[in-house]
Amino acid sequence: MHIHSLTLREIHLPLVTPFETSVDRVTERRIILAEVNVDGVSGWGECTAGENPFYSPEDTETCWHILKDYLWPMLKGRELISAACVWPLLEPVRGHNMAKATIETAIWDAEARLKNRPLWKLLGGERTEIPCGVSIGIKDSLDELAATVQRELASGYQRVKIKIKPGKDLEAVQRLRQDFPRVKLTVDANSAYRKDDWPLLKQLDGFYLMMIEQPLGWDDLFGHVEVQKNLQTPICLDECIHTYEHAEAAIALGACKIINIKLGRVGGHLQAKRIHDLCRRHEIPVWCGGMLESGIGRAQNIALSTLANFSLPGDVTASKRYWQEDIIDPEVTVTPHGTIHVPTTPGIGFTPRLDRIASLTARHTHLI
Repeated sequence: MHIHSLTLREIHLPLVTPFETSVDRVTERRIILAEVNVDGVSGWGECTAGENPFYSPEDTETCWHILKDYLWPMLKGRELISAACVWPLLEPVRGHNMAKATIETAIWDAEARLKNRPLWKLLGGERTEIPCGVSIGIKDSLDELAATVQRELASGYQRVKIKIKPGKDLEAVQRLRQDFPRVKLTVDANSAYRKDDWPLLKQLDGFYLMMIEQPLGWDDLFGHVEVQKNLQTPICLDECIHTYEHAEAAIALGACKIINIKLGRVGGHLQAKRIHDLCRRHEIPVWCGGMLESGIGRAQNIALSTLANFSLPGDVTASKRYWQEDIIDPEVTVTPHGTIHVPTTPGIGFTPRLDRIASLTARHTHLI
């Protein structure tokens, strides 16, 4: 496989409704799309970095810079046996996993198209239908939160995750358990609490949650060890897991019982597969987290979620939950029983809508 060129586009895509977490409130996404030409075939990847460095040290600007000035020079003109060769070539750049994943996933898509195979089969996926959960941001009132959950359950989603932060936690969970006693419910703090808050977190044990996601600091493995010892509810780690070694340490230390794998956070498909396989060996279930992706990133997540140990419903949802109009054809849809049928066409299985992308593009560059 010969890598010919890279086209970067930054699109601005307004959300249907604002999405609030403990660290940020987003109304519009600035998304970098990577189109890589490999042997005359285009492969597409998406950068999942946020507009601000609040979830991760990376943001849209840093990723554009790293992709253009460092990662592309390492790859241009290269002859590769497979997309699995991309990560080792980028290793001299420390960190910047979201930038790396942008171009790495695009080359996986290109390889799958060249081989006339669905990407999920190239990755070794097994599922032809994946279960879906939904992530709900912090709302202004409990009534608004309950109404949103009711609407999402009516759409078929199998699991509900709500964002929490100090002052927006116990009452919200209590209300949802009162209104929806049987729903599969999880909470996600995005690092909003500290180790001394474990008595408050302990109160969540009484609400039969599937998990508490990333309650403590984004790099605080040891704090999670101590909190998990005091909780019956499984802790799921997200922001703490950037590498295979982080996952290995978290499992060995007992810092969590579940891991959320995000393509951008860990650097793309090769590293996501390694972490998946590690967790499978240790009987740690995993699921695919979302980062308010457009259809291209969502399609990459669908492919990843077909791997065997993605046993919990992920944050891979329908296009219409976030966008009035997506940038792929067809748009991602969810069945009435809360699943997505995995596409069988080559590559990511969806066609980027070049006209729609062009209308949303704020800047672009073509690199050869």
